[in-house]
Amino acid sequence: MKKSARDITDSNRAINRRALMLGAVQAAVVATLGWRLKTMQLDRADEFRMLSDGNSIKLRLLPPARGLIHDRNGVLLAGNEANYRATITREEAGDPELVLARLRQLIPMTDTAIEAVLAEIGKRSAITPVVVADRLSWEQFASIAVNAPALPGVSPESGLSRSYPRAGDFAHVLGYVGPVSDYDLSRMEDPDPVLMLPEFQLGKLGVEARLEERLRGKAGTRRVEVNSAGREMRELERIEGQQGETVQITIDAALQNFAVQRLGEESAAAVVIDVQNGDILASASAPTFDPNLFVRGISGPDYRALMEHDHRPLADKTVQGVYPPGSTFKMVPLLAGLESGLIDAGSRFYCPGHTTVAGRRFHCWSRGGHGSVAAVASLERSCDVYYYELAQRIGADRMAEMARRLGIGVRHELPMSAIAEGIAPDRAWKRARHDQEWQVGDSINASIGQGYVLASPLQLAVMTARVATGREVAPRLVRAVNGAAVPETDFNDLGLREANLRTARAGMDAVMNGSHGTAARSRILAPEWRMAGKTGTSQVRNITAAERARGVIRNEQLPWNRRDHALFVCYAPFDAPRYAVSVVVEHGGGGGTVAAPIGRDILLFALAGGLPPLDAYPAGQRGAIEEMRARMNLTPAPAPQTNGRARA
Repeated sequence: MKKSARDITDSNRAINRRALMLGAVQAAVVATLGWRLKTMQLDRADEFRMLSDGNSIKLRLLPPARGLIHDRNGVLLAGNEANYRATITREEAGDPELVLARLRQLIPMTDTAIEAVLAEIGKRSAITPVVVADRLSWEQFASIAVNAPALPGVSPESGLSRSYPRAGDFAHVLGYVGPVSDYDLSRMEDPDPVLMLPEFQLGKLGVEARLEERLRGKAGTRRVEVNSAGREMRELERIEGQQGETVQITIDAALQNFAVQRLGEESAAAVVIDVQNGDILASASAPTFDPNLFVRGISGPDYRALMEHDHRPLADKTVQGVYPPGSTFKMVPLLAGLESGLIDAGSRFYCPGHTTVAGRRFHCWSRGGHGSVAAVASLERSCDVYYYELAQRIGADRMAEMARRLGIGVRHELPMSAIAEGIAPDRAWKRARHDQEWQVGDSINASIGQGYVLASPLQLAVMTARVATGREVAPRLVRAVNGAAVPETDFNDLGLREANLRTARAGMDAVMNGSHGTAARSRILAPEWRMAGKTGTSQVRNITAAERARGVIRNEQLPWNRRDHALFVCYAPFDAPRYAVSVVVEHGGGGGTVAAPIGRDILLFALAGGLPPLDAYPAGQRGAIEEMRARMNLTPAPAPQTNGRARA
């Protein structure tokens, strides 16, 4: 159908309006693009020229300074020291061999070291810095900086590295830090990104490991400009990291040093506890090692020497080691018997030197016997037969319950590594562990701290503190964090009758001060420091008939690792207990002759706040004590740090 002139005119007008609208839109788009081009090409030309060259802005993490660790008096135990090092970047060096040849004229570098650096450079990308030398002196560091124009690609860098100024004294308590391993990362659900930094270190053992997150701090950041090759062009912004928290532990550095020195080269451990608040004042394991070796990268020969040493210097014997407690355990069955009402302080058992049960003879340590013995004398003379008879009356379950009540067979929570629980065995335990029923012989062995019974030096110290006070003394190791004191615990009463506790304490007093005391030679003469204690000798193995036939009849004639363990526990002052001490000397022999003198000396140092006067010792021993002190390498405690956050 043919359109009219009017229809054609209306159609043309509509087309023209659409064309104008489209043109307007196009013009707006072109104007916007023009304005954008002007902004990019003129106003922001420098910025986009940088981007066009491939430069970009990157965020780099800055490792935080690790938190400090102090002793109870503010003495620095773990700190951070300046670590000067030099790195080389292949892209900037050009000819690394030539640059290293120049560098060795400034600092000592062996051919082997240079070959190792070149090999490492070959493994890395051209822009990755490789450490050439670590732990440079300030003079060496400054020399490299001054000669920088002649050393292209070499950068002197300054950082912080962990240091342990007290060396081996606190190796087992604090542990040490080391490089982050794949195994470390695999144990973390959401690893902190700072752990990915090259050569970043974290706690591996002890307090360093258990308080890692508090000591690590928070990473800082650097905003840097890098080119298309990834090389840093300039630093745009720096926000320093937040240092880790300052931790103050309960241990006294001077007492710890004395304890370590007193243990000497023995394979041994000693623990000192303040019975009033549970503070661990010393936790010494011997022999020890220098944790700084691990921070700096221990050599293969040094590590093998530690691993192969028969005295196990890497093990913390205070909390990881568990031993048959021997006669130091005898307060447990005694209190169990007294609390049960099956005996009282006057109950007597006759000791002919042995007891026969089910056709088997169990000997007392005194083959001639002790005659008729009551409770106090049973501890004073450490009569085994008394406890054989007592065990048959009270049974395993009462002994085990009392042992746990006194802290044995209980894992005490502390920020230390691999704390052992020990064993306070009962009937249910043997069925679960060995699928066997408890026998009377098991009770007899347990009554003198043998058989299945195992305790750590820490647990023995806790047991002693609880007997001394009648309260549920619990050990603690952290005294303050960032200057804020950790609240002390108000210990509950053990619920034991005071008369029974007095009987056990009287027996321990007689051990030290009685005419037949097994540790009378190690008594303290100063009346204000009167000491109570208990010796123990735990058998490692019997001397065989074949050995006896060869003339081996004494423990000291056996090879070292087959000899008995020597143990001792004590507390003082007797009338107002303040400190409890435990000592274990692996394969040391008799507790009265080996462990008791060590425990007495450590306890005296704690009581005196330093080396005690010689008149506190028996007169005949004073010359030997002076000679022993002269041989010791006692470390004087430096002045406390002024950092207020370290003080409680």
